[in-house]
Amino acid sequence: MKLNNLVKTNSKKIRPGRGIGSGKGKTGGRGIKGQKSRSGVAIKAFEGGQTPLYRRLPKRGFKSLAPDNIAIINLSYLQKFHDNKRIDLSAPIDLKLLQTKKIINKKYIKLKILGDGEIKNKTNITANFASKQAQAKIEKAGGSLNILKKFVKKKTEPKKSKDSSSVEILKKPKS
Repeated sequence: MKLNNLVKTNSKKIRPGRGIGSGKGKTGGRGIKGQKSRSGVAIKAFEGGQTPLYRRLPKRGFKSLAPDNIAIINLSYLQKFHDNKRIDLSAPIDLKLLQTKKIINKKYIKLKILGDGEIKNKTNITANFASKQAQAKIEKAGGSLNILKKFVKKKTEPKKSKDSSSVEILKKPKS
């Protein structure tokens, strides 16, 4: 590196609207009149009257109203975390343990075990849901899988309608 090879970084900043001698005087490179010459105006998706891109493309998908509160984890990840000594598969594994070890985010309420990969160690897992492959692989390794019961709402009986005798009493007698 030599002084004559350095890239200049002290080039002057162009200051629009500072006289005609600057080359960017008077209108400051914005042209004459019109919406774009004014300050504080940005025409974001306007394409000069042509149908904008966001209207030319079709609508796609939807935002689900169902809460995304089920954490999904594969057996391969459980084995990998055990190999890296982040979790101990000999201890019982549940959602709380995975959240305290910062493997699963705190926002999740339920846990689902999927059967991708292999699990080599005998383990006891408690989850809300599990795939058939996961159940088979855990039992094959000599472990056990406890599925938590789903919360079932009590069935409410429909309100009984008033019988016809009570309706007749409420009616005013004809005089």
